[in-house]
Formats: sequence, structure tokens, C-alpha cells
Amino acid sequence: MTNDTFISVNHRVLSRNIGPRISVATFFMNFTISECTSKVYGPIKELLSEENPPIYRDITMKEILTNYYAKGISGNACLRPLKL
Repeated sequence: MTNDTFISVNHRVLSRNIGPRISVATFFMNFTISECTSKVYGPIKELLSEENPPIYRDITMKEILTNYYAKGISGNACLRPLKL
């Protein structure tokens, strides 16, 4: 996480064809879930300072997956529980 230093834009697409448009999101993981559940993710340490303290807490992949399967992802709502 970049501690809100870099903020992504919402992805929008204009279709040129008439009729339905189908989008498919895919993710590739070259590891098993059991291998990554203890890895901790958080704000990039090099982007933090006294003037720019962390605004998100560290989280494990296990917590991310638990939240995802319990609530799903809706926009940026997945970051709200991580705010300090």
C-alpha cells in the first residue's frame, strides 16, 4: 500500500459495439493460500515519515481473504477496515 501517496482511478470503458459487453477479471497466484496467509502487507515503509505517518494498519493475506469472502469487494470499501 502506498499510504494514499498514489491513488488509482476507477476503471471505465466505453463500448463501441451495440449489445452487451462482457468483462472477466482474472488473478494469477504462483503460490498456495497456505503459503501466503502469514505474510504481512502494509504501507510501504520508505513512504512513511513523521510528516507522513501510516494511515493504514498492517494486514495478513488470511485477513484479506476472510474479509473478501465475508463481504465481497465493492469499490474501495475493502480499505475502510484498515484505516487507523
